Amino acid sequence: MVTLKAGTRPPWVGLGAAVWVQIASGNAYNFPLYSHSLKSVLGFNQHHLTMLGVANDIGENVGLLPGIACNKLPPWVILLIGAFACFFGYGILWLAVSRTVQSLPYWLLWLALCVATNSCAWLSTAVLVTNMRNFPLSRGTVAGILKGYGGLSAAVFTTFYSILLQSSSSKLVLFLSLGVPILCFFVMYLVRACTPASGEGSLEHRYFLFIQATSVVLGLFLLTTTVLDHVLHFSTPISYTFLVIMVILLVAPLSIPLKMTIFPTRTNKLDTPSQPVGSSNNSKLQGEINADKTEPLLKPSSSTTSLGSFCEADDGSEVAMLLAEGEGAVHKKRRPKRGEDFKFSEAVVKADFWLLFLVYFVGVGSGVTVINNLAQIGIAQGVHNTTVLLSLFSFCNFVGRLGGGVVSEHFVRSKTIPRTIWMTCTQIIMVIAYLLFASAIDGTLFVATALLGICYGVQFSIMIPTVSELFGLKHFGILFNFMSLGNPLGAFLFSGLLAGYIYDREVAKQQRLNLLSSNISCLGPDCFRITFYVLAGLCGVGSVMSIILTRRIWTVYQMLYAGGSFRLPQNSNH
Repeated sequence: MVTLKAGTRPPWVGLGAAVWVQIASGNAYNFPLYSHSLKSVLGFNQHHLTMLGVANDIGENVGLLPGIACNKLPPWVILLIGAFACFFGYGILWLAVSRTVQSLPYWLLWLALCVATNSCAWLSTAVLVTNMRNFPLSRGTVAGILKGYGGLSAAVFTTFYSILLQSSSSKLVLFLSLGVPILCFFVMYLVRACTPASGEGSLEHRYFLFIQATSVVLGLFLLTTTVLDHVLHFSTPISYTFLVIMVILLVAPLSIPLKMTIFPTRTNKLDTPSQPVGSSNNSKLQGEINADKTEPLLKPSSSTTSLGSFCEADDGSEVAMLLAEGEGAVHKKRRPKRGEDFKFSEAVVKADFWLLFLVYFVGVGSGVTVINNLAQIGIAQGVHNTTVLLSLFSFCNFVGRLGGGVVSEHFVRSKTIPRTIWMTCTQIIMVIAYLLFASAIDGTLFVATALLGICYGVQFSIMIPTVSELFGLKHFGILFNFMSLGNPLGAFLFSGLLAGYIYDREVAKQQRLNLLSSNISCLGPDCFRITFYVLAGLCGVGSVMSIILTRRIWTVYQMLYAGGSFRLPQNSNH
């Protein structure tokens, strides 16, 4: 039984603290900042480096264990496990990068990177599952905000890296090993299960808008200061001033519960929904979180009529079975319908589950290939300072994550359009972005990076609420973490095998022609051209699968959002 914290402030305190944890959970995005040091200090070739990139993505996204644990353990325990993983994993990497210990075996570094970045899965699962349950009627908005801050984490860490750590890879790895656990210890009590927010009050909409606005300001600030510093080379006092401003913007979401404390608002103004969702929904939401029991739907109602419009294979025999159950003649639990709570074993036999997985796999798997090789892509096309490229990608990734949540939430409420239609649109744009990368025309590298960052971010903010809407919140942790396996799987296939092999083959070709010395990276568009063509073709296939998925679940969303607001098709009487 989950103990819920009562009151209107705790969900917002948890969301404000979750922003910091979500930033910390983006520590895997720092791989491009220290990967070059791993390559030079330890003498790795590109294949070794790309396989370390695969370890980075496996650790970040294999979250099945935290997905199971989040239904059995409180959030602070999940955060504590993530903190220890971060400490030990990055601690071993620091020993290698700083040369404190000489000649650590490659397999140990690979495992250490897996453990270190697996902290991302523990931290992200703790805050995402908790806040999705605390704000169940604003799932797209909450997912967009949290994943948006996660997308900004690379730019935040880059700022610390360039200002506070003097662009030292060893200092960065040590900072990750110590800083992230310390942060978790400070905020672990604040991230907790609370009485679900109503999601309908005007004040709540304003609070969400405030957090979104401050995150946009933070993103623009980080991008602007990074680019200007690259051009103007700010002095140390100015750089530290920018660092302080960044920290203030990160703290801004906590001003909401502070304002609620200083200027309290009467509860009925905030908690009374304007739509006829009513207090009965709050009890249903709490029941969803506690997950005590599931009862069969026996009495006909408006919701059962709506449910029947989209349920799969509701024939006469099933109706007869339901009537028999109602009379007590048969005691058989019916299978859940889309929109209700699914167990993992029940979800994996659904076609929609695998269609969503494949679409997500193509989108993030191809995108992470570029992230893992962004430094080498920049060098190959003549951009040797990849900090600006990384910051640009980070900001656009943030825009995609935040914008995907906001836009999909608007259209799903106003037009009942399934969120997955935005995965279709963005994967079509990704085809164009990969073709721009492959062309290597002057000036297109930054445009392609920006487009890819936006589209890559959208995949996250669409997948997460879609999983919760189709398959429920009860086992949301394990379901969305299984979906996240598409990221490391794509990294292994497209980055580790495809991109690494083609890159090393081109390096060998250039060395035979005496164009390179043995320790210089590959130069020219041919280093990744074939890889980009393959990724473009994959995204074309992904957009077709996304269209099929969107058509299949269209009626589901018409039922879920028929009144302009999310309604739970729970198995309870109205």
